[in-house]
Amino acid sequence: MIRKLVMPVRKLLHGTLRKLFNFLPRKRRFAVYRNFVDCNPAPNERLVLKIADTQEELEACFALLHDAYVGNGFMKPDPSGMRVTIYHALPTTTTLCAKYDDEVVGTLSLIRESVLGFPLQRIFDLTALREKKGNIAEVSALAIHKRFRRTGGSILFPLMKFMYEYCTTFFDTRHLVIAVNPSHIEMYESLLFFRRLTQNVVENYDFVNGAPAVGATLDLRSAPEIFRNHYGSKPPKRNLYAFFTQVKLPNIQLPQRRFYTTNDPVLTPELLDYFFNVRTRVFSQLSDRKKCLMHTIYDLPAYQAVLPVVSEGKQDETGRRRHRRFSVRCPAKFLVVMPDGAEHRVNLEIIQLSRYGFQAHALALVPLNVWGEMTIQLGPAEVSRIQVSASRESDGGIYGFRLGEPDLIWRKFVNALYSGSTHADLADATRFMTDR
Repeated sequence: MIRKLVMPVRKLLHGTLRKLFNFLPRKRRFAVYRNFVDCNPAPNERLVLKIADTQEELEACFALLHDAYVGNGFMKPDPSGMRVTIYHALPTTTTLCAKYDDEVVGTLSLIRESVLGFPLQRIFDLTALREKKGNIAEVSALAIHKRFRRTGGSILFPLMKFMYEYCTTFFDTRHLVIAVNPSHIEMYESLLFFRRLTQNVVENYDFVNGAPAVGATLDLRSAPEIFRNHYGSKPPKRNLYAFFTQVKLPNIQLPQRRFYTTNDPVLTPELLDYFFNVRTRVFSQLSDRKKCLMHTIYDLPAYQAVLPVVSEGKQDETGRRRHRRFSVRCPAKFLVVMPDGAEHRVNLEIIQLSRYGFQAHALALVPLNVWGEMTIQLGPAEVSRIQVSASRESDGGIYGFRLGEPDLIWRKFVNALYSGSTHADLADATRFMTDR
């Protein structure tokens, strides 16, 4: 009886305090939010943060997301008990998970740009952001188990730190974008310093069942200095600057990579079929254009067998590339001997490659149509030396290179990229070698 009386009183007090809090000036409100940060620099060892890469982990992430979205009115219940979207099917999407005692209790997905773009670009214009330097990723599908939503960020902040480390060191991402409910935007603005894409609230966002949404972005390159200015003098449990940029959490399991790739695809053909054909109807509900694009993304025979069939006469070749390209971040050095005998050396970073060439960013001028030796650090212990020639220059110091005869390690790497299914296949690149 007493419990029945206490609960309504608690809700009334909470609502009243929130209304009074909202009358505070914006700057003061944000300062109060930051004073409530609780980022434990030594989380419980029972907490593990990793990429969701098994059927069980992915299913638990999608189920947790489903329950959170249904509970907030962001989607209608799905017969599968999961929230799975076409963006989860992309090799450029990574789903992170937080596990406590081996149970998934938190998740979020990072969606890098692909031929399908981003979910939020349906309602927010990203043109100005795309004109800036650096790759963009949308933070989406965030959910925390209800047992941990009132524990002072014991799951949320470690998950956010994992996201920050993964984006800045593994995912080649500079700009994060989000679309969140207006009731949550001030948390992102005050604590993480996201800036709104527009001051307008979109009243009907179909990706979350018609709920209103606010778009915002964060430049990860400028974030550390902003964090230092606002958190640098705070004690450890309030210091998000140290938490994000200095603290090393043994709870985080970053992926082990043999090569300097920037994506961590985990969906085998079997997993793709399970989540998008068997458990849900995501593939069958795609438009013919998106079905065609999926065939372009997954062009290996094993994947083609589980992708949705495109209606006869609807095949769209406009989205197809003649050669697949892969995102990497490989430091390299280019040595050219000029006609006068002088040696010209340039440091570069290879950012994209295909079987027949690559693109690289250089801070110094690279001579065009001159053959030289490129020494490429493909991974921590993998070095390739090949003859190349810069064939074209684009804006921002981006050069296109054509290859001479590739060496063995280059052929191992590229063959594994073209023939492997997941990022784990790169660890055994030799098995994808051919006689060519």
